[in-house]
Amino acid sequence: MKKINNLVFGALALASSSLLYSCEKTETTSDGIEYRYVTQGDKETKDGEFVVYHFTAKTGSDSLFISSYDQPMPPYLQHIDTATARTGVDEIFLNLNNGDSIVITSTAEKIFTPEGVPPFLKNDETVTIHIGVINVLEEEVFQDYFNDLAAEGQKKQAEEAKVQLAEDIKSIESYISENNLKADKTESGVYYVIEKEGSGAQIEQGDEISVNYTGYVLDGTVFDTSIESKAKEAGTFTEGRPYEPFTFSVGQGMVIPGWDEGLQLLKKGSKAKLLIPSPLAYGPSQRGAVIVANSILIFDVEVTDVVKQ
Repeated sequence: MKKINNLVFGALALASSSLLYSCEKTETTSDGIEYRYVTQGDKETKDGEFVVYHFTAKTGSDSLFISSYDQPMPPYLQHIDTATARTGVDEIFLNLNNGDSIVITSTAEKIFTPEGVPPFLKNDETVTIHIGVINVLEEEVFQDYFNDLAAEGQKKQAEEAKVQLAEDIKSIESYISENNLKADKTESGVYYVIEKEGSGAQIEQGDEISVNYTGYVLDGTVFDTSIESKAKEAGTFTEGRPYEPFTFSVGQGMVIPGWDEGLQLLKKGSKAKLLIPSPLAYGPSQRGAVIVANSILIFDVEVTDVVKQ
């Protein structure tokens, strides 16, 4: 069961076995979030039933920044009659019924809470979320339903990733040629250029490493960096953010697959360029204005520390 405070970020055509009616009814939560029913089902969700839904989130300029349709599985929640809403968004999710189609329009800080606003949004920026309930299921049949969905989703995702990888490899090889890079390629499809050999033992799965990095897409637009001067140069500087090497354990799924694989080719002190096809990055998911669906990512990295485990 997903926790209520994670519902907005939980990972089908809208369908319902209950009756729907178009109502355009507008309501307001206890903390002032206004939401509108586009359609409303007439069958109330019972205690213990699972609500399966899809959602999209857009900025005030109508830019899509998150969509559950990009994920292999739709998000879900289990309806508990005694659950307590902590925010207005909780109130909305706790009262979803089969067939509901709801549009929420409010500020980012009201929807995500002031502490949970994504870094690419301002607290007072308008956000619109569209929620569509696609099924409500009794607990006894939910697991079989979701297992079937998972199998179908995984198969489809694997087929799409294979096609996308072939397209991305062509794009990466064109980029390498145009920029006169001498790159090698791993079996999975990560291209890399080792610009400076490091010293010491090779990085291995489980090692804790620290990395300075600058990430950008094929047209050179920077989306993130751990280096303050690079951030100022690229126009992505954020006041108050600590600019320092990023530390994580390799091979534990804490970063995108292309990082887990590519950084194991390096040593402490190594500098390299990693060119990562989208299936080994964020795939069809959008991660803000720069990283759109199926974005090839390039990282200039420097390994500043390696702690063997």
